[in-house]
Amino acid sequence: MKLIVCALLMVALLYPRPLSAADPIEEAGVGIGITAGNMWFVPIKVISVAMGLTSGAASFVFSGGNAELTRQIWRDTTQGPYLITPELARKAIGERPELEKE
Repeated sequence: MKLIVCALLMVALLYPRPLSAADPIEEAGVGIGITAGNMWFVPIKVISVAMGLTSGAASFVFSGGNAELTRQIWRDTTQGPYLITPELARKAIGERPELEKE
């Protein structure tokens, strides 16, 4: 009985398993990368939106009431994304078959 248990244990430990994108290390890496990216992206996005809103208001005053110009500036600076998500990161790096979940 001990021999069978030992043989099964050896097979289980030495059996080569393919690595997949669902590995805990891969998931942790994605989480760390997205968190680190958002640490920089969110404050920069806040600054960009604040400057865009201010610039849009100033453009309305200095262009003599051109509302279309103001709307365009506000639209360009306030559109998303507001956070880096795993889906956004995947779109940014393109198709990577080795990272596809099986």
